[in-house]
Amino acid sequence: MYSSVVGGIILEPAMMVVPVDDHMVHRGHGVFDTAMLLDGCLYELDAHLERFLRSAAKARIDTAPFPRDALRRILVQMTAASGCRKGSLRYWLSAGPGDFLLSSKGCPSPAFYAVVIAADYDQCRDGVRAVTSSVPMKPPLFATMKNVNYLPNVLSIMDAEDRGAWASVWVDDQGNVAEGPMVNVAFVTPGRELVLPAFDKILGGCTAKRLLALAPRLVDSGLLTGVATRDIAVDEAKRSLEMAFVGSGLPVLPVVQWDGEPVGDGKVGSLMLALSDLLWEDMKSGPDRVAVPYNN
Repeated sequence: MYSSVVGGIILEPAMMVVPVDDHMVHRGHGVFDTAMLLDGCLYELDAHLERFLRSAAKARIDTAPFPRDALRRILVQMTAASGCRKGSLRYWLSAGPGDFLLSSKGCPSPAFYAVVIAADYDQCRDGVRAVTSSVPMKPPLFATMKNVNYLPNVLSIMDAEDRGAWASVWVDDQGNVAEGPMVNVAFVTPGRELVLPAFDKILGGCTAKRLLALAPRLVDSGLLTGVATRDIAVDEAKRSLEMAFVGSGLPVLPVVQWDGEPVGDGKVGSLMLALSDLLWEDMKSGPDRVAVPYNN
């Protein structure tokens, strides 16, 4: 772990703590992000850091004490110190410790925390179930910044689990598909067009955006007819040939059933698997990887 409150990298688990008077703890005034670690390389660290700083600006957290290059250096050094070569890197910027009031005026300086989480994840190739969330989605101001106010997300995933699904899907007030509680959603239409909901009211997923950048390769090969981000109504989405959740640790998770009805033929589709292969190969050998300088 790294803690700016302690002032360095921490290897002793008992010291990996956050002050209870941190405004992030008792008021939820903080933002976070995650980058995957695979084969000793951090995937899309720069894209995640850029989103992290945009989120901090929206949350009115002062980023001056933590310029981007300094954060990047800390995260790479901390990952090297951990010795971990596969898992994830999660980091937070808070308004900082101070007092227990609602305003952050009593917090003299923001705080930065980070932790390396070892995990033996792999490419997802089996299908899962989804349900439409019964928990209201967050308004755009909060949905478009990756902040620590995740209670709606927690309740949404618990709702899905209670109903025998892997995750839920939020639908906006206009009846359009939005996102999942920790993932974006992707569809292949009957015309074999890859469609993701527009990012104007939901979080712009780094993995989803990378998928959109890689997917034209399948257009060139004739497997897809097009790639788009746009509003997609639930009725149209449920007529899709294929559906998937898209997120950092998956990177593409096929969805074979939604609200008890099969998606397409109810089996994992070849197009989502092809998209998954593109992303997985990009994670293993693409240009957006940062090699961690381990000592051994």
